[in-house]
Amino acid sequence: MHIRAIYALLAVLLICPFALAAGGGAEAGSKSNDLAVQVKDLQVRLAVLEQQATAAQDYIDICNLEAAYGYYVDKTQWDQVADLFAKDGTLEIGLRGVWVGQDRVRAYLHKLPDLKYGTLFNHMQLQPVVNIDPGGKTAKGRWRAIIQFGQLHRSAEWGEATYENTYVKENGVWKIKTLHAYFTYYVDYYKGWDQGGNPPPGPIPGFPPDKPPTETYGLYPDVYIPPYHYKNPVTGK
Repeated sequence: MHIRAIYALLAVLLICPFALAAGGGAEAGSKSNDLAVQVKDLQVRLAVLEQQATAAQDYIDICNLEAAYGYYVDKTQWDQVADLFAKDGTLEIGLRGVWVGQDRVRAYLHKLPDLKYGTLFNHMQLQPVVNIDPGGKTAKGRWRAIIQFGQLHRSAEWGEATYENTYVKENGVWKIKTLHAYFTYYVDYYKGWDQGGNPPPGPIPGFPPDKPPTETYGLYPDVYIPPYHYKNPVTGK
């Protein structure tokens, strides 16, 4: 049932008991009691529907937030990317370490290459698993990024990163609280992944992170599974 229809029905049922009670008699009182029970049931069901509608909108907003991040990164619009973060948000890309706070995230991003002639920098955000925490103010999300990075006549690489992020809702707007991109492989386009992988992006000269990497791991051909923020949705394990 459409939520407006539920409100309309609820309004009618709220009025009916008083109208019936005005008629007097035991029968009117019985009907009034029955309707009061129905109204109470509808109020409970309406509250559940409102929670479900809010959670559904939160899911859409978080998916749009992460997709926007990918599109802005593609075009090296670094200020647009940084604006998606909470003021105390953090960024951890691969094994470079952690940058803390929106200002430091912005400074890090501006150390990355700009989009110019002969540069390809695509980050496709795919396969979301989003979980809204109780209370609806924080959330967690897992994503897969398929990466194309290339420079004309110099290099062409495929890459993949698995994101485990957290989000916070501030003044009704979802923002990135922590972004952690686990690189799983970088491979030369011409050689293919059967020839092994390339090393991950190294440190940025003269711009150390605020904290060391939270985890160390090997990229392909090594095997590493970034930890899941969620339990198996079927088994609960």
